Amino acid sequence: MTKPLRLHPDRLFPSDPATRAIARALHATVRDLPIVSPHGHTDPRWFAYDDPFADPAQLLIVPDHYVFRMLYSQGVRLDELGVPTVDGSATESDPRAIWRRFAERYHLFRGTPSRLWLDWVFAQAFGIDVRLEAATADHYYDIIDAALKTDAFRPRALFERYNIEVIATTEGPLDPLDHHRAIRASGWGGRVVTAYRPDPVMDPDDPRFIDNVQRFCAMTGETKDYAGYLRAHEKRRADFREAGATSTDHGHPSAFTANLSREEAEALFDRVTSGPASTRDAELFRGHMLVEMARMAIEDGMVMQLHPGVHRNHNEAVRDRFGRDKGADIPTAGEFVQALKPLLDRYGNDPRLTLILFTLDEDVYSRELAPLAGHYPALRLGPPWWFHDSPEGMRRFRERASETGGFYNTVGFNDDTRAFLSIPARHDVARRMDCTWLAQLVAEHRMEEDEAFELAHALAYDLAKKAYKL
Repeated sequence: MTKPLRLHPDRLFPSDPATRAIARALHATVRDLPIVSPHGHTDPRWFAYDDPFADPAQLLIVPDHYVFRMLYSQGVRLDELGVPTVDGSATESDPRAIWRRFAERYHLFRGTPSRLWLDWVFAQAFGIDVRLEAATADHYYDIIDAALKTDAFRPRALFERYNIEVIATTEGPLDPLDHHRAIRASGWGGRVVTAYRPDPVMDPDDPRFIDNVQRFCAMTGETKDYAGYLRAHEKRRADFREAGATSTDHGHPSAFTANLSREEAEALFDRVTSGPASTRDAELFRGHMLVEMARMAIEDGMVMQLHPGVHRNHNEAVRDRFGRDKGADIPTAGEFVQALKPLLDRYGNDPRLTLILFTLDEDVYSRELAPLAGHYPALRLGPPWWFHDSPEGMRRFRERASETGGFYNTVGFNDDTRAFLSIPARHDVARRMDCTWLAQLVAEHRMEEDEAFELAHALAYDLAKKAYKL
């Protein structure tokens, strides 16, 4: 017997009736606000060419590392889920078989944010009213597959249906940005912008780093020395701004920064581009280039984002067979106070710089990040990220960061996802959790109700637009 799928209207609201009533009232004013998605990883090809999504598995399982990492942890091989291999060897090609494996194990997601997002997608996007399990796998597949064949489920139609005001994709420094040019040339009115992520030419630990730098300088017509390398960044940043970019993004192993003299930087550049870099030189180069990125940000007005503290591709066997970014990224401890000091000594007091800091180490919210952002004009705190983009993660962030950093040194919400259909679900969770937090402050007489209504709007909409200059 099937079980009903219901999204409770009071989900994530407080259990106390009086506080819940406040949260409901707050949420009613922000529930239908446009979505501002200032940082994420959706594919610009979707919006450039508006092709239909292939099938339920290719849309919701194969590209979503939140989904397949959980299944892998329970013994499902990635090739059984259709995840492509590096060498092109065969993997499961039957999307219905992939979907059935997922449905049989959907119980694994109980209590996770993925369950909240997926249930929203099933109920709200596709109108399904029974829970996903082995017995309903084909029912789900048939409904979703049929929907994906209609114009209403093409990328641009979903963009408009979801009331997305603007969405930022993320591209690397070697990307020609052809898809963004195609979007602009199409005449479609949706606002899709890019963001500049120069990691492949800033991280000497990348196995392709030296080749990437050579290609980078060649594509910009620059000399392959340090001066030409800096000019190449400036040219590419200009290209990205022309494609709508207002931000850069940096996914470094740590928040380490360094102030080097011109002579030191030139010598370091020569070392890291002439052969394998030492651990010290790789960290020094990344740290120095973050300071250079801050300088360029002040000059061209782009906002910086720093996402440090992840041991990426921890599972070497998975990386070797399936490539990078396949669910084996693990948080590491973070340190910001000393790490950022060289950059802050140079630019931290300049209000023309906006550096948005993220962390996967929740211990540093109250000890380091909130005090730093509560002082330096150049700093803002990014929302809970990745493993902490969850109801409890959002609650912990507000508890640990708000008292010292305040609300207005944060930047609203990032959905930061490749899973396009989940974007409204993620914003729904964030808006509900922020309204719950504000309702608690009102109920405890720590904030006036009119202030909470103003803040709810800011957290859902205004702060992201302002911080990211959108």
